[in-house]
Amino acid sequence: MDCGTLREALGWAKAERVALGHFNISEATAFRAIVRAAKELDVPVVIGTSEGEAEYVDIDVAAAMVKDMRAELSHPIFLNADHFKNLEKIGNALRAGYDSVIFDSAGDPLEDNIAKTKEAVDVVRGLNRDVLVEGELGYIGESSRVLEGVPPEIDESTLPTPDEVRRFVQETGVDMVAPAVGNLHGMYRDFPNPRLKVGLIRSLVEAAEVPVVLHGGSGISDEDLRAAISAGVRIVHINTELRVAWRKGIEEALEENKEITPYKLLPEVEEKIYAVVKSRLKLFNGML
Repeated sequence: MDCGTLREALGWAKAERVALGHFNISEATAFRAIVRAAKELDVPVVIGTSEGEAEYVDIDVAAAMVKDMRAELSHPIFLNADHFKNLEKIGNALRAGYDSVIFDSAGDPLEDNIAKTKEAVDVVRGLNRDVLVEGELGYIGESSRVLEGVPPEIDESTLPTPDEVRRFVQETGVDMVAPAVGNLHGMYRDFPNPRLKVGLIRSLVEAAEVPVVLHGGSGISDEDLRAAISAGVRIVHINTELRVAWRKGIEEALEENKEITPYKLLPEVEEKIYAVVKSRLKLFNGML
């Protein structure tokens, strides 16, 4: 597996008909769990930080953690600026050493989305031509959280068409595209997430001619995830499931003992996150 760059890892995923797992972090415990699972399964992995997560963990710290662990383990670990909207912050991420950036203008009308995304692509190309740029098309929500019901902004009538995706990719110059295909950020508390439009995914993959990314993977059934990957999805994003695992882990650790030392409590959190990541990576890589 020769995956020295994210572009090479995507090429490997396409050849193997699998998907890279993308997992968000805001602290070191989740990072340790994700890297541990990826190394054990010997598969590439993408670490993501949203603008908020990057501000908390610090862009330079996140980049240093990935760089050091990648070198120490000789393993393909990549870092993505997830759903960035601010061009200055995108520049900061690139200067820190991120491998890719998602510019998110999906909430805007198509014409505005194309114009703003193209501007972001031009900014990135001017700073580092090796960094991959992803754009998003179609609204899928904005927060990785547990949902009580369908957000009112989610409207299946606005799902992108193959022609719109083709035009978006061609006019913006993005390296990857994340279309709305029945997915959404977050996961429902008491019932399954909506089913993916697998037929739509297949037609969008053909139209895009660049890797297609599935956001909002938390809460989606294994069946739908397998079908999406078979249809051509090459990266799947998971965040809410990790946040739920983090909370369960810390709650159980606090209930089980009277310990106040963080490094004695956090291993329970790491184990919970590790179990989720390992299961998802096995699914994405055809091991389940």
